[in-house]
Amino acid sequence: MATIEQKNILQLTGEERVVLRGIPWELYEALRDNESSCHVRMTYDEGILELMSPSDDHEWIKRLVGQMIEALTEELSIPRRSLSATTWKRRKPDKGLEADECYYILNHPKIRSRRNIDLAVDPPPDLALDVDLRPGEVQKARIYAALGVPEIWRWEDDGLQAYSLESDGQYAPREFSLNLPMLRVKDLEPFIDFEQASDESAWIKVFRTWVRQRFCAGE
Repeated sequence: MATIEQKNILQLTGEERVVLRGIPWELYEALRDNESSCHVRMTYDEGILELMSPSDDHEWIKRLVGQMIEALTEELSIPRRSLSATTWKRRKPDKGLEADECYYILNHPKIRSRRNIDLAVDPPPDLALDVDLRPGEVQKARIYAALGVPEIWRWEDDGLQAYSLESDGQYAPREFSLNLPMLRVKDLEPFIDFEQASDESAWIKVFRTWVRQRFCAGE
């Protein structure tokens, strides 16, 4: 039976990672439910558990992208349900993780009245965002694919890339979003800038103006 010292969780600092092997599902669930580890992101794949505490830059980037998704859907009156860093897991195939941000968009009608979503009967999030400033050992794409998440966006190497889940169970890059097909995802990159977003209240107003000019002109 694998054992873990509590300090491995409590002493994690920004973007530090710890990888543990031979972790049974029951222990993963116990750690995930432990209040002392609420600040730690956990990625679990068939006995391998990676723990990570997000850095300031990690959280800043994920919130900028998240705010843009939210502002875009609001400006275009697209129904959306946001579930941020909710834990998504399934006992079989023994996989679980937290996205940085996640949304129901295309499947919003199916879950709009659901208070507690259950992946055994409900669809997974339509869109998940992952910020990878320092790639981890556990491949999140495998987990998202096993959970059936149709679209993921990844920020890595100072760039934003969208991927869609194909019939072969692999993710393929795409130029335009699956859930927001009017959006070329790369067009969001110029807005992910520290100087521009140092005042997020002013920054999001600029972004909303861009959305109206790009997508709402002529209505």
